Amino acid sequence: MGAQLRRIQLGNALSAFGSGFTVPYLFVYVANVRELGAGTAGAVLAAFAAAALFVLPFVGRVIDRRGPLPVALAGTAAAAVGALGFGLSGTTSTVMASAALMGAGIAVLQPGLATMIVWCSSTATRARAFATQFFLNNLGMGLGGLLGGQLVDEHRASSFTLLFSVEAAMFLVLAGVLLTVRLPRTGGAEQVLIEAAGDTKGTSSTGRGSGDGWRRLLADRPMVLLCVLGFVLFFACYGQFESGLAAYGVEVTGISTSTLGLALFANTAMIVLTQFVVLRLVDGRRRSRVIALVGLIWTVAWLAAGISGLVPHAQAVATALLIATYALFGVGEAMLSPTVAPLVADLAPARMVGQYNSAFALVKQLGVSVGPAVGGLMAAQGAYAAYIVLLTGCSLGVTGLALLLGRRLRPEQDNPRLRTSRVVRRGGDGAAECEERAEDEGRPGPRETAAVASTTAVAPLG
Repeated sequence: MGAQLRRIQLGNALSAFGSGFTVPYLFVYVANVRELGAGTAGAVLAAFAAAALFVLPFVGRVIDRRGPLPVALAGTAAAAVGALGFGLSGTTSTVMASAALMGAGIAVLQPGLATMIVWCSSTATRARAFATQFFLNNLGMGLGGLLGGQLVDEHRASSFTLLFSVEAAMFLVLAGVLLTVRLPRTGGAEQVLIEAAGDTKGTSSTGRGSGDGWRRLLADRPMVLLCVLGFVLFFACYGQFESGLAAYGVEVTGISTSTLGLALFANTAMIVLTQFVVLRLVDGRRRSRVIALVGLIWTVAWLAAGISGLVPHAQAVATALLIATYALFGVGEAMLSPTVAPLVADLAPARMVGQYNSAFALVKQLGVSVGPAVGGLMAAQGAYAAYIVLLTGCSLGVTGLALLLGRRLRPEQDNPRLRTSRVVRRGGDGAAECEERAEDEGRPGPRETAAVASTTAVAPLG
């Protein structure tokens, strides 16, 4: 891992540590500490998600035109101001405004950081880079939550102000770290050759001249299918942790809220313990097959959750099954981190990486927004059997969609090891990456472009 990438990862881990201080306590803080009620607390969470959904459609184009660093810095500033405002807010209007600002800032920050990681990594190192980011995010969030739990006191609003101040400070630390990062120039030989090839067709890799960037993305069938798959992934997992699955565990399985905390810890612990083991196991495997296997693992997880509700007379068994559900989700998450985000980057044309990352972040936000709404509604209606059936079906759907996606991917997109082998045959990492990117866009590769240039140079005049 290069020095620039290490700095990005360090800053990202510190911001996750800061977020861990506050994320578990958002609802309690608004509803009980500030005495604004459960309805306002729910509206605050909705405002957080709505702000993210509002800004994400526009972020990608700005990243591709201005670069990811200015966008990431803008996101950290907005998130820091929003977090500090949240900790100082005492009225419905101010807490709603702070939540919207923080939600928008974090939404802007995510694709910015993802694009920075893409720029600072290669096809061969990208899976490890994103796996490391996911590992550090979970480790930081876990440690932050653990320390925050020792500092918070529901009867002292000042203790919550301290937590949100720490979160704001960590966002500013992230900004400071990012300012030290020297991103590789995008106007290097690879980009020049790609743009030259694109200009021969009267297009540019930004999408200008061939229509809007979103239109071009929506015409990319593998990317659209990956977005559908991503929505189901986030709906069926992350969107259920603190809503439907938590309610099921307490109401049907009969576990206590403290045991639910243990189950969430098991999820994080499984990610931390298995991330780099899983990274070695999936290396060289087809990405679509890895995602399909995640769907099967999550199917087993939801079946275990369902069975836990059928054995209330054996509470120890029921509790173990529910904790196993969260742990199995962790295994699947560890398998997805080196798989999905690198695939988004490899599907993106050279100058649309920000657009693709932003689009996938939008899909993620939709999944984690719709998931709790559906899960909470079904829990409120007591439709727990239908809930388990729905999520089991979604997990099987992940497997089916992943296998379908595998048929639409180029072999080297599905298995980056094949691209690495082509690097060796073509005699250089940069040349092969450039050649492959041009092929992905349906344009002449660098060798073809160089051949045209050479022919033009020696052609006799007249």
